[in-house]
Amino acid sequence: MASKTNPFTFLQQVRAELAKVTWPSRKETVTTTIMVFIMIVLAAIFFLSVDAILGWGVGTLLSLGS
Repeated sequence: MASKTNPFTFLQQVRAELAKVTWPSRKETVTTTIMVFIMIVLAAIFFLSVDAILGWGVGTLLSLGS
């Protein structure tokens, strides 16, 4: 079981851990954000294409039966 620490000690530990974090630069953040949006658009185009092709295929199969 973990020992209890007082809030002041806890906050000191949190600040010490936050000082160890390597934060990304603004350029890295913008570049990553742009890449995410590009991948979202590519995924949307892919799934739209697959949906259209499968819809056409199912429609063709169903029209053959009637």
